[in-house]
Amino acid sequence: MAGSKTSKNRSASTVVDAPASTVFAILADPRQHPRIDGSGTVKASAVDGPERLELGSQFGMSMKQGAPYKIKNTVVEHEPDRLIAWRHVGLHRWRYELEPTNGGGTKVTETWDLSHYPLPLRLALSAGFGSKTQKAIEGTLVKLKAAAEADAG
Repeated sequence: MAGSKTSKNRSASTVVDAPASTVFAILADPRQHPRIDGSGTVKASAVDGPERLELGSQFGMSMKQGAPYKIKNTVVEHEPDRLIAWRHVGLHRWRYELEPTNGGGTKVTETWDLSHYPLPLRLALSAGFGSKTQKAIEGTLVKLKAAAEADAG
């Protein structure tokens, strides 16, 4: 798994032995997000939203990071089987880019995109949450790979 960190973003990539449509189906279904959450903060008990996300879709879920809370997200980028990204009240985005590989698999890159913040805030968020977020991204990709390969099998 390859990782990257800049003052703007944290990201990592992995290759999944499943077609992009299978990976995208998991990402575009908010009820499956607890299944692939590598942070341990997404709770399966309450996911609210459409069965399949599209551009502009809103979905919410229960979270727990220290204290429990609920979060509402909006899909801000969407290209079926290629790209999906959402954001909540903050300006950062969670983005998943899918790229077919020659062997029928999919290269998946997950990015915590801070580029919509002014530089000082980007740097502060990255310094405060970057390492923890990088580990969560890497954990999510491991779970997403396992889920997609199981669904494809």
